[in-house]
Amino acid sequence: MAASTTAPSSTETFWADAERHLVRYGGEFTREIIDRAAGSFLFTADGRKILDFTSGQMSAILGHSHPQIVATVQRQVATLDHLYSGMLSRPVVDLARRLADTLPAPLEKALLLTTGAESNEAAIRMAKLVTGRHEIVSFARSWHGMTQAAASATYSAGRKGYGPGAPGNFAIPVPNVYRPDFTAADGSLDWRRQLDFAFDLIDAQSTGSLAACLVEPILSSGGIIEPPAGYFAALQDKCRERGMLLILDEAQTGLCRTGTWYAFERDGVVPDILTLSKTLGAGLPLAAVVTSAEIEQEAYERGFLFFTTHVADPLVAAVGNTVLDVLTDDKLDERARSLGVFLRQGLADIAGRHEVVGDIRGRGLLAGLELVVDRETKQSSDELGARVTRRCLQLGLHMNIVQLPGMGGVFRIAPPLTATEDELSLGLTILDEAIGDACAVL
Repeated sequence: MAASTTAPSSTETFWADAERHLVRYGGEFTREIIDRAAGSFLFTADGRKILDFTSGQMSAILGHSHPQIVATVQRQVATLDHLYSGMLSRPVVDLARRLADTLPAPLEKALLLTTGAESNEAAIRMAKLVTGRHEIVSFARSWHGMTQAAASATYSAGRKGYGPGAPGNFAIPVPNVYRPDFTAADGSLDWRRQLDFAFDLIDAQSTGSLAACLVEPILSSGGIIEPPAGYFAALQDKCRERGMLLILDEAQTGLCRTGTWYAFERDGVVPDILTLSKTLGAGLPLAAVVTSAEIEQEAYERGFLFFTTHVADPLVAAVGNTVLDVLTDDKLDERARSLGVFLRQGLADIAGRHEVVGDIRGRGLLAGLELVVDRETKQSSDELGARVTRRCLQLGLHMNIVQLPGMGGVFRIAPPLTATEDELSLGLTILDEAIGDACAVL
């Protein structure tokens, strides 16, 4: 048994231990030792200050170490942290009721879990049980998680080498306005024709067992792609025609990130099942599946089982209640809208100075900036995106870039909703400089 240590190891020892003992689960680790975080910033062990433009893993919507979250954790962990999964506590029931109050009818029944993958797993399981079917439709650039059913509905990464996924999973094309596949006479995306074609193919492949369509209102890992207005209403009609449930995954878009409490509000649709995670816990492991009383009753009568170790845990439920308090009291939906305008203008200014910026998209404080080598051909460059990302980190800005086949490097920009205009300006200034520096060596 190794002896415990009280003093921090040297940087060299730290990385040697990491390389020896950690499983690499998603590419290379960022070569910084993060010591602490506060607000919009990370602080490294060697004293560097890094502006966090991804809210951790797109989750810390209230910034890091928000004082009300800290107080809630300290209070709750000292009184009631974890229970037998069949027991209930006040924070759990309070959070379920309050989530229902933020949502349109008939969404009123909540299952509280830990991660986005787990919430999507539960939603798919519920949809299969209630419909008596097993086939799931998702976007071709989706990300819904790394557990079995969620991973089988994920197409942006992680499909190769693991053997067969869950049977009956189908992909439909993403309605990407910037890179249209089905075009109208003026060259714009003809998303209705694309959607009709997609479901013609689904109908041809289906064995008659279509259960649900699981999609993100704005694809995040797919490159911040926002389907056009009207798309989700038409998609819901396709589902209704086939007896399918519509599941919306708002892991990253839910709870004020896009300027409204939920991204689906723009489209005038109400999903049959809604999944929440990331933003609900503001960085802590909390997720939810929300559905109607009718669907929950049908699932219950058919013996729905999702009995997990951390279902309905009181500690993170208390955090969720505090997240709702802060979002409401500080009107962070309005703040996300106004800061989103400020951010979008700053990105437009950068685009005006750098020809490699091909497109700017997103909503509220979830923005995407796509880099291309040529604006006319929209030719992409993995090297350019990687170079800008590295330079940003050197200059004190953490950015996340999506690089998928057929697309340029797309920066996912999601600062905390508590960020200030000065912090956004700092990030924009660093990004501007990093793009300039990267282009200078092309």
